[in-house]
Amino acid sequence: MRVHVANHPLITHKLTILRDKDTPSPVFRLLVEELVTLLAYEATREIRVDEVTVETPVSKAKGVKLSKPRPIIVPILRAGLGMLEGIVKLLPSATVGFLGIKRDEQTLLPETYANRLPDDLAGRQVFIIDPMLATGGTLIDSIDYVFERGATEIICICLIGAPEGVEAVKNHVGDKNVSIVLGALDEKLNEKGYIVPGLGDAGDRLYGLAD
Repeated sequence: MRVHVANHPLITHKLTILRDKDTPSPVFRLLVEELVTLLAYEATREIRVDEVTVETPVSKAKGVKLSKPRPIIVPILRAGLGMLEGIVKLLPSATVGFLGIKRDEQTLLPETYANRLPDDLAGRQVFIIDPMLATGGTLIDSIDYVFERGATEIICICLIGAPEGVEAVKNHVGDKNVSIVLGALDEKLNEKGYIVPGLGDAGDRLYGLAD
């Protein structure tokens, strides 16, 4: 498993505003979209492409196009929906699927309640998007779900992560073809399983429930 923490002043600047408890939901949503676009540049560095030749107004030029089957983007409901537009801007031809996974507030274990994915993901690159990598349970469940359907590579994009969650995913996936791209790696988890310093409940802040 590979982990990449983006090191860019624009990402850090936007994350700082995102963390502020006084940032209103409309601004929060806009920043999440912008951050995902920036992180998606990092996450798509090894996206699969085929070489092609095109005719310019002057001559022929060699270039590339996205390989088939096209990549699939999988937002984890509900907070992952707030990240979808940011990556679709870069990959408008990608397929979009959905996974509904929530964390039990008592056990902190993930529960799958919705699945809108193709049954056959053979040979596909899959981009899983979820704002927070906290305990790692949700991401582990999502990764397993996708690999079981034949995916060959998974790239996870999260705004922030905790060391405990990263380590849990790493221990679970071993040498499988999984990458995690983070905007920041925070200090720790607290006793309630929240990332510290974190940014609170991303879903509530995205949809105004924290206001």
